[in-house]
Amino acid sequence: MVSQTQLANAIRVLVMDGVQAANSGHPGAPMGMAEIAVALWNRHLKHNPADPGWADRDRFVLSNGHASMLLYSLLNLTGYDLPLEELKKFRQLHSKTPGHPEYGHTPGVETTTGPLGQGIGNAVGMALAEKLLAAEFNRDGHRVVDHYTYAFLGDGCVMEGISHEVCSLAGTLKLAKLIALYDDNGISIDGRVDGWFTDDTPKRFEAYGWNVIRAVDGHDVDAVDRAIASAKAQNARPTLICCQTVIGKGSPHKAGTSDAHGAPLGKDEVAATRAALGVTDGPFEVPPEVRAVWDARDAGGQRQAEWNRRFAAYRTAYPELADEFERCVKKAPRADYAARSAEALRAVADKGETIATRKSSQNAIQALAALVPEFLGGSADLAPSNLTQWKGCREIQPAAIDQGGNYLHYGVREFGMAAIMNGVVLHGGFRPFGGTFLMFSEYARNAIRMAALMRINPIYVFTHDSIGVGEDGPTHQPIEQTATLRLVPNLDVWRPCDSVETFVAWQVALEHRETPTALILTRQNLAHQTRGDEQIAAIRKGAYVLKDCVGAPQAVIIATGSEVALAVAARQTLAEKGIPVRVVSMPSSFVFDSQDAAYRAAVLPRGVPRVAVEAGVTGYWRYYVGLEGAVVGIDSFGESGPAAQLFEFFGVTAAQVVEAVESVIAG
Repeated sequence: MVSQTQLANAIRVLVMDGVQAANSGHPGAPMGMAEIAVALWNRHLKHNPADPGWADRDRFVLSNGHASMLLYSLLNLTGYDLPLEELKKFRQLHSKTPGHPEYGHTPGVETTTGPLGQGIGNAVGMALAEKLLAAEFNRDGHRVVDHYTYAFLGDGCVMEGISHEVCSLAGTLKLAKLIALYDDNGISIDGRVDGWFTDDTPKRFEAYGWNVIRAVDGHDVDAVDRAIASAKAQNARPTLICCQTVIGKGSPHKAGTSDAHGAPLGKDEVAATRAALGVTDGPFEVPPEVRAVWDARDAGGQRQAEWNRRFAAYRTAYPELADEFERCVKKAPRADYAARSAEALRAVADKGETIATRKSSQNAIQALAALVPEFLGGSADLAPSNLTQWKGCREIQPAAIDQGGNYLHYGVREFGMAAIMNGVVLHGGFRPFGGTFLMFSEYARNAIRMAALMRINPIYVFTHDSIGVGEDGPTHQPIEQTATLRLVPNLDVWRPCDSVETFVAWQVALEHRETPTALILTRQNLAHQTRGDEQIAAIRKGAYVLKDCVGAPQAVIIATGSEVALAVAARQTLAEKGIPVRVVSMPSSFVFDSQDAAYRAAVLPRGVPRVAVEAGVTGYWRYYVGLEGAVVGIDSFGESGPAAQLFEFFGVTAAQVVEAVESVIAG
């Protein structure tokens, strides 16, 4: 009979051999958490290795992502499409076992982790999605959404500030199907953490409203098993299971020390560890009888087959709900989306309102909400300013979360909001968007980057986009934020100039499947720009000719957002001076850059001098105007004062654009 120790040691062997073969990696946490993994993965986790995308599987998040070899070992042992050869290529180019787990790259990996604390944030999002999806689709006698979210996390995760944001909210929302197992080994790269981390973590989580199970022996499989069972037996609070472990468990000379944390054990220590564990198998070898106990394919297939039978009964009882559930899980648009969305855009264009683009965005949300019932909106305590709520939205109430909802007040938690949104997307079933001031995108930046890296599609609503914020002053006036967001690979940044461009921006954002979107919106009103049908259609290409001239232009003005009106006014002044100029609105350089060369050249003809105007840093625009062109912008921080005075003070005016155009023409 295979013992629990043998199951745990199979993990330790694969971990230390993989790290040693790579001569790089983190063996300590995986070796220390081996028994915790046995308890969860061998006794509780509901999954099917043959179908990693099964809708009602439990979600597992390795928040301490440096322990990636633990996850890779578990995926290999339980029967996912991750052969042993991939473990032997740990951290090598193009392997399925990169240094940290990567979503979409390795079968069975639910999220990309590595930046500590974000994994638990993703897990909160997954648990939230499960709770809301269950409220939306489950019916008496038909629980088609019924699964847990488990997370492993270490000292680094609970030290990072984001853990406070997301775990506080998880407690408030009473996400009882979230179970986190804390690897309390007291060691980080620098050594024993008691020199800089003396928090009473259990008390901290109890203060959040979590169910906390203290002082579990993390090397006792049965004890961890009982703790997980206890967590599942209650349905009022998320659970933190505090598992006391020894980092690098099994290593005779490095266990319990920082030497085991982030470096290979070394050939001699690997051999000594094998001897200490009583393992006689060679590198990467796991006895067949041990593999047989680990193999989860048959059990997983049976569980999924049982769920399929239950879903078939659900479909018979509630055919329309079943269709809608499958549509949401598959992230497919409604059949009538394209036609009705086009009608709504035409109505916006015909109305021609002069309003702030944050209001234009709210109008777009209102129009699209009926077409995208899977919307899950929210804001980081700024809903009245971001205008992210819509008539008919249902606010999620912590005291009645079982009743569901589609709008969440995240509180002042920008980073947490972005990480939770990532988890919601990864779980499936909802299309989340969240709002804050553009200035505070800085707080959320790493989670935004992770969304772009994972190629997932949350939508960020960033308002108060420039010195147009006015009297709040430089602390709240974003200068470099739009440009730096544009530098994030695979992040589509839209800065629309009026209601029409804003609606198109929302359309494109919703159509993106593998790209997150940032909408950069104004506080101040912006004039409606008149366009023909071809121009409206061209907006979705990222840049287009908004105002042209007769004959060849002597210069091209490129503008975004609130500065498009300045460009249009400058063009009129220049025309009166006999200088023909083209105005190009470029709400999304990301989308424009993806167009073919012929289209890009048609919009920005070669050899014609260019001037860019945007109320922000100027360096980004050199890519489009070159060293010979000019940029009207701001390369300092803002000032306190009324918006109109600030634009004049910083020289972001139509007159300054005219002067810049004349200078580039003169050469």
